[in-house]
Amino acid sequence: MTAFRKPQIALTSKAALFVIRAERAADAVAREALLDASFGEDRHGRTCQRLRDGRAPAAGLALSAVREGKLVGTVRLWHVSAGGRPALVLGPLAVDPACRELGIGAALMQQALAAARARGHGAVILLGDAPYYARFGFSAEKTGTLTLPGPFERDRLLAVEFQAGVLDGACGMIVPTGAALSKRRVVRPLEAHAA
Repeated sequence: MTAFRKPQIALTSKAALFVIRAERAADAVAREALLDASFGEDRHGRTCQRLRDGRAPAAGLALSAVREGKLVGTVRLWHVSAGGRPALVLGPLAVDPACRELGIGAALMQQALAAARARGHGAVILLGDAPYYARFGFSAEKTGTLTLPGPFERDRLLAVEFQAGVLDGACGMIVPTGAALSKRRVVRPLEAHAA
């Protein structure tokens, strides 16, 4: 039996060609450098990192943007329980500063959300700027009684539902539920985080 393989998608924006494809193991070093450049080397101490540490991204929901053979964008989604309701957390989304006006971030978001919906996920949560993420359907409407394992700004906790009502009544802590990485693959231990 031949396995179905999704084709790479080439997108053109402002005459700049880039490809969004599934993340590959070979992307790891470039992805980590891009994330450090985008969020600073202290990014591992941030609240949402606690939902990712020691966990694998959700299957099929780690994407890379490549332009002229160079990784220029990344986005990943992770399994969580949002007050007892299964959901995904999106992040981090990062784009090379030299490519930020090319529509790569929006294309990564659109493809990641479409893939999550196609895989039957009911909701995606993120911590981010409401004005930017509103265009993708995110709002704080369903996150008012959810909390994160660390400090966060309440108005930045946003969600989008793919299945109406999936987050209705969700209350409590958002906690990781994704597959654990083997000990040798964990980059930074959870204890390294500041409270």
